[in-house]
Amino acid sequence: MAEVPVVLLPVGADDDALDACLAALDAGTPAGTRVWLADDAQAGPRGLAIIERWLAHTPLQADYTRRDRRVGEVAHIDQMLAACGDADAIVLAPDAVPAPGWAVQLSACFARDASIASATPWCNAGEVAAWPRIGEITPAPADPGRIARACAAMPPLHPELPAAVAHAVLLRGTARRKAGGLDAASYGSWYAALIDLCLRLSGLGWRNVLCETAFVARGGEGGAAEGDMDALGARWPAWHARLAHFLMEDPLHAAREQLGQRHAEAGGPQLQQELFPAPPGDDDAADSATEDPRRPH
Repeated sequence: MAEVPVVLLPVGADDDALDACLAALDAGTPAGTRVWLADDAQAGPRGLAIIERWLAHTPLQADYTRRDRRVGEVAHIDQMLAACGDADAIVLAPDAVPAPGWAVQLSACFARDASIASATPWCNAGEVAAWPRIGEITPAPADPGRIARACAAMPPLHPELPAAVAHAVLLRGTARRKAGGLDAASYGSWYAALIDLCLRLSGLGWRNVLCETAFVARGGEGGAAEGDMDALGARWPAWHARLAHFLMEDPLHAAREQLGQRHAEAGGPQLQQELFPAPPGDDDAADSATEDPRRPH
């Protein structure tokens, strides 16, 4: 039976963004999905109250942990991923707002191609995975259900990206462990450490792809810490040129246009289960995705 991967949410200091993220998780993720809120000593009193209230009422299988002292963004996320072992995991930005069906669509993406190591959904502020225009930050879609239906109607081709993007990414656990995890010694931001991980994954023969059937909104793009881009350029001399070429050429232009057309056609209400497709070969997978859940360590 297919199972929606655990969702890892590194808690941030923006209380309003966290509240919106948790509400969207409840609205767009199958009940019983495992969610781990891990706090690197970031949440203040209001944030802690938001988390406590959410934990008491969420239909998701949620856990919350908090460090006494900060270890830093990259080390924090790397330890979260390491606790998942070989299991696949979705890392969701704490200011992201996932649209309905997002986690199931990401899981279905992995089920279609075992060579995929990272899958990134569309985002209004997703750099190479941005929609409606590449590399631009636009307002989040006003109707999450409508953009979710439009994405779900896209053909699942899963084209290659230069690297995953930090608003939301599903990582294959076995591939991540073979690549050595995140490099907390060289990078201060999840943004840069994720790029470095994806380039190592690509070098090992894995694919970093767009999951064009899912959408996760965000208020703005993630960014690199001081010195991170220099460190990336030193380790991967071709990276900056490769990213610039992708942004200028926009090989996903046709897919963006197609999503725009489907979004225009997706105005009417549709059945909610259309947003939660079963992975290939398992018609009941979406319904059974929450059975026998396992918590992260």
